[in-house]
Amino acid sequence: MKTLILNVIRIYQKINPFKKYAACRFIPTCSEYTYQAVKKYGVFIGLKKGTWRILRCNPFNKGGHDPLR
Repeated sequence: MKTLILNVIRIYQKINPFKKYAACRFIPTCSEYTYQAVKKYGVFIGLKKGTWRILRCNPFNKGGHDPLR
């Protein structure tokens, strides 16, 4: 399951249709952050951390450097 999720994230990163229109608010990007979280913590906790990061990606958050802890 973990390998499947990681492969889906990598495919998304390659075919992301929004890549050329907008820059991510965070470094690393939300998809890279989720990839790292799933790899480090497993599917459930990794996706939970990734989802929380995506929810914080909005105009009211200034973003910046936010590495995986």
